[in-house]
Formats: sequence, C-alpha cells, structure tokens
Amino acid sequence: MKFWDNIFLTNRFFICFGIIAGLFAVSFFMPILFPVIQAILLMLVILVFVDILLLFNNKEFIHANRRTPKILSLGETNKIHLDLLNNSTQNVSLEIIDELPEQLQKRDFKIVMNLKNKQTETITYDIRPLQRGEYIFGALNIYISSEIGFIQRRTQFTDSMSVPVYPSIIQMKQLELKAFDRVTNQKGIKKIRRLGHSYEFEQIKSYVRGDDYRSINWKASSRRGTLMVNAYQDERAQQVYCVLDKSRVMRMPFNGLSLMDYAINTSLVISNIVLQKDDRAGLLSFSDVMGTTIKAERKANQLNKIMAALYREKERAGEANYELLYHASRKLIKGRSLLLLFTNFESTYALERVLPVLRKINTLHLLVVVFFDNSEIRKFSEQEVEDTEGVYMQTIAQNYLAEKAAMVQQLKQFGIQAILTRPEELAVNSINKYLELKARGLI
Repeated sequence: MKFWDNIFLTNRFFICFGIIAGLFAVSFFMPILFPVIQAILLMLVILVFVDILLLFNNKEFIHANRRTPKILSLGETNKIHLDLLNNSTQNVSLEIIDELPEQLQKRDFKIVMNLKNKQTETITYDIRPLQRGEYIFGALNIYISSEIGFIQRRTQFTDSMSVPVYPSIIQMKQLELKAFDRVTNQKGIKKIRRLGHSYEFEQIKSYVRGDDYRSINWKASSRRGTLMVNAYQDERAQQVYCVLDKSRVMRMPFNGLSLMDYAINTSLVISNIVLQKDDRAGLLSFSDVMGTTIKAERKANQLNKIMAALYREKERAGEANYELLYHASRKLIKGRSLLLLFTNFESTYALERVLPVLRKINTLHLLVVVFFDNSEIRKFSEQEVEDTEGVYMQTIAQNYLAEKAAMVQQLKQFGIQAILTRPEELAVNSINKYLELKARGLI
C-alpha cells in the first residue's frame, strides 16, 4: 500500500488519456481510426510503466534536508534552507511542498524546479513569524517526475521540528552595531543619534578621525604640537527598566504585529544596549495585575533572563492599573532609575486619568512615556479628498493627530519625558532617548 500511496498522476497523464478517450469517441463514426488509436493507447500505457520503473528503481532517489535557525526572530524575515541531492543518473523535475507551521497560515507554498543527475542544490525561502511561541514544521514533501512526466513519486522527509520564535534578535544585533559604531556614515532609514557626552573625564588622547572636534583640548594640543582631545566615559551602573503595559490598548495591530510585540522587540534591544553600556537592565510588566518583575542587574545571564521573560508575555483584556505600577516602582525598585514605559493613549481623557500617578512615579524615578502615533490615520490625513465627506473625515483625523501631539506637550509640562513614535520607528527612537538622557547626565 505504501508503494501505491506514493504514486500520483500528473496533468500530462490526464490530458493525454483524455485526448485518447475523445479519439475513441470519434472512431465510433470513423472506424478506420480505431486500430491507430488502440496502438497509441498501448504506447501510452507502456510509457506509464516505463515512467514508474524510472522513478522507483532507486530507493533513495532524492535526499533532502531542511535547515532552520535555532531561534526565529519575531516580525523579521527569517531564512529557511532546503538542501537537495539527486542520487539518480537522470534529470528530474521536483515539486516541493514544505508543511509550514500553522501560525504562518500559508497553505499554497510550493517550489517547482529541475534537478540534474548527481546535482546538489540549496533552496532558500523566507518566512516572517508574527506570533511568539513554538513553530512546528511538518513533513517535507517532494514530488519527483521524470522527463516522461506521466507519474509523480512522492518522497516524504517526516522529521518534524519545533523552532521557538523569540523577540527579534536580528533587530537587536543590527541596532547594537549602529549604536556602537561611532564612525559609521552608512545611509539608511534607521539612524542612531549620539548627542553630547557625559562629564566624567577619563583622559587626554591624540585626536583620531571620528572624534568630536568640540572636545579638542587646545592647551594640550599647543604643548604637544598635535591635536589632543579630552576623552570622557559614560556613567556606569545606572538602573534602566523597560515597563510593558499589557492591557487591551496594546493589542492594536500594525503590519501584522501588535503594539505589545513592537514594545517587546524594543525592550530586548534596549536591554542589550543598556548592558553593553555597563548599566543595569531590568523589566516590569503590568495590566490589571502585576506581571513579570526582573530586578535591574548586570549579570552574565541577565539578557537571557529578560529574553525568556519577554517570550512568555501575553496581552490581557483588562485595563491597566497604574496604581499597581506606582506601588511596584516604590517597593521593588531601589534607587532612582530610568523607566521606559511602553503604553498607548488614544485620547486626552485616557492620559489625564492616569497623569497624577505618572507624576508621582516621575518624582521617584526618571520616567519616559513611550506611546504610539497611528500611522494609518496619519496616512489618511495626508491624502487628497474630493468631496465634503472626505473633508469632514480628514478634519477628524487631523484633530486626532493634533490631540496626540498635545499629549506630548502636556507630559513635558509636568517634567515627564515623552516619545510619540510610529511603531516601526519605536526601537530607534527609544535608543536615541536613552543615549540622549545618558549624555545629558539625567540618569
């Protein structure tokens, strides 16, 4: 039964035998054609048997192997590799159907290719996971057909594998390079600013290309006869906490990811840079109840601990309880720290309702409120309109955006740092704010 289960008929088979059936119908009116059609039918049947012999004369006709990263990155393009080897002495055509994880919701995946005898080929395709969790790849199905093309032989490589999807490690590594490469002038969308420097003097050193010319020590330069600059070092061992709002306001989707997923990716990026800057990184999450609490430390496994906690985070349907956050900031966080609060406010009323609590938190710590600009509404507000209804809708959209901008000013009025950002620019803007506050000596 296994032999017959792996035999599949191709379109060429049905077309040829369909034509034969039509010719037999025509031969009813033209009997002279009947012997010719019988001979053609016999030849086709022989070709089918020859095709079966060609495809099944080798037990390991095709060898295939799937290679995946050990960890997939959330929201990023991850590459999957298929290694193929034709063990036979004939050229074959392949249809490859990989059973992708159900989270991808891709049911039409198919790769069609030709493979010469004894040829080795590596195929690469991309997937973009939009949910954290375990992704299970099923069987790798390869349908082999010879040059005759009447029959396909199915070969299954049934070693299923499970690959976890974690917060974006790809984004973390990319932004780490941009944040620490001081002399890079690469063009790109994401730009990391480096504003100023701290005031902890370290040494006087020779000027090299890329040093800030404002740090030139003219007295030392005149004595040495060459340019000398003052070198400063960043203040170290500062506590930086990423605070995640897990309530329903963070469930809004953008480009397939929820706002909370963007915040989770950014929290991993920020934590990595904080640790690289010799500061201490921590994590808090809350909604109607307190969630994860990781004390800000700079241990060797701190980043792995934060990444594992972010991997397990899930949105909740309730409202955020900022009183819980205030008590946690008093009881759990020892010493003044930088708190990066990732949340969202859709109206001025929503902000004013929690503003007294935010002000109290800001007296204990340096609070940065990070919330989101609605890029879809902004895009709509910039479109051209042709009728009265369009003008009315666009006016509402512009009022909404103006209200968002007013929230930033309202927070700054009470001494609270604020970032209004599009979801795709969240990580860069958060890094810039952290580096700015560190350079100004506010942490």
